[in-house]
Amino acid sequence: MFDVLQSFINAFGAATIVPVVIIIVALFLKVPFKKALMAGLNAGVGLQGFTLVLNSFTPIISPVIEGMIKNTGINLPTFDVGWQAASIVGYSTQSGMIFLALGIALQTILFLIKWTDVFQPSDLWNNYSYCVWGSMVYAVTKNMFLALGLMVLLNMYSLLFADILAPRWSKYYGYPNCTIIAMHNIEPTFFGIIMDPLLNKLGFNRIKLNPDALQKQLGMFGEPTVIGFVIGAVIGLIGNITQLNKISSWGTILTVGIATAAVMAIFPKIAGIFASAFTPITDAARKSATTKQASTREWYLAINDAAGFGESATLTTGLLLIPIMVFLAFILPGNETIPVIDLVAIPFMVQALVAISNGNMAKVIVNGAIWFSLGLYVCTYTAPLFTKIAMDVGIALPAGAMLITSFNILGKPLILPIFLAFLSKNPLGIALSIVAYFGLWFLFKRNKKAIYDYLDRQAEKNLPNEGEM
Repeated sequence: MFDVLQSFINAFGAATIVPVVIIIVALFLKVPFKKALMAGLNAGVGLQGFTLVLNSFTPIISPVIEGMIKNTGINLPTFDVGWQAASIVGYSTQSGMIFLALGIALQTILFLIKWTDVFQPSDLWNNYSYCVWGSMVYAVTKNMFLALGLMVLLNMYSLLFADILAPRWSKYYGYPNCTIIAMHNIEPTFFGIIMDPLLNKLGFNRIKLNPDALQKQLGMFGEPTVIGFVIGAVIGLIGNITQLNKISSWGTILTVGIATAAVMAIFPKIAGIFASAFTPITDAARKSATTKQASTREWYLAINDAAGFGESATLTTGLLLIPIMVFLAFILPGNETIPVIDLVAIPFMVQALVAISNGNMAKVIVNGAIWFSLGLYVCTYTAPLFTKIAMDVGIALPAGAMLITSFNILGKPLILPIFLAFLSKNPLGIALSIVAYFGLWFLFKRNKKAIYDYLDRQAEKNLPNEGEM
């Protein structure tokens, strides 16, 4: 049964599952069949468009990043093999396969009983994030209940983060009633919320470093495509710094620049198609609320975070953080992890921080550098255990690497204490992890509107003012 379920998820990706969900929801809300069908098709076209762009961009920039790391001369024992390898590990273990079925049931039930307002089963693929952590617990404890308990609790935490972030993410990225849910990319939410007022006290909200302000102040040079070209070319230059006497190197530099500019230019157009899929549902829900003279439930569809990858502030800060994180990996005392493959995933990883700060790139860079640096230590700590289970399922170690990790999946400071509680089989630690979740969930439910209003007020402080930069 688990093999069949895994085959289903592999065969039908987000570009197929999300349109079906949208069509069903639209018909349930009495949207005419033609509009419901077009909404579903637009969602599928948008998601497939995101995938095509990313699949074209990644092979262009990845070799340059690897060249950049080689040129720095960094030689650390733990090599980042990327989220793709981590997903294979997560879905190849016994505990991970069991959670495939358990997770879908849990996520559906929690939505139906209104425990959460996020419909998570529309983003099934990203469940591997929980599976990796649970698989490591099972590898040590041989206790399936502990492994499944950890995965369920992490899923509950990610739903809580998604509930908190959903309106802000939806508003900033322009996708009506949508949000991201992947644990590995929504995890910085609390950190971003806590840091935002602290950075304001330091004056970061007065640094209007966001796409709109840059375009207004710099004119043509503030255009997203120009910024993308410059940043891409700089990364290409660093990656080829030792071979600038070759024409092929300059060709690579310009190719990376053009490719990055292309992502900046193409993504908003694809995003517009994707966003149009949700208009009929939103309109139908509003009409229903008016008819009943009562507010209907405000809920959010979980979508793949590829939808936010190419947004100007997201991609710009993600690319700027690539050389920053390589430099920090080199100088951080006690760190043994060199981020490599998952450096391309940083635009996925910063989306919560971008939405919370309303695109203030100065804040995102500072928050990202701090949080992801802590993540490097988590990768260093968990690498021996992850390497063991990865080798057990057939993942080969890269040449010269003693240990492997995934910077995106395992570099999660907030998950570490929960993971350690279950790994140690400490009843007190496990109980505290559970109590902390229910305490946070209760506080959120009791103060939901106040929290949303607070996040919007904080976001407005980052809006560009006339003549200010």
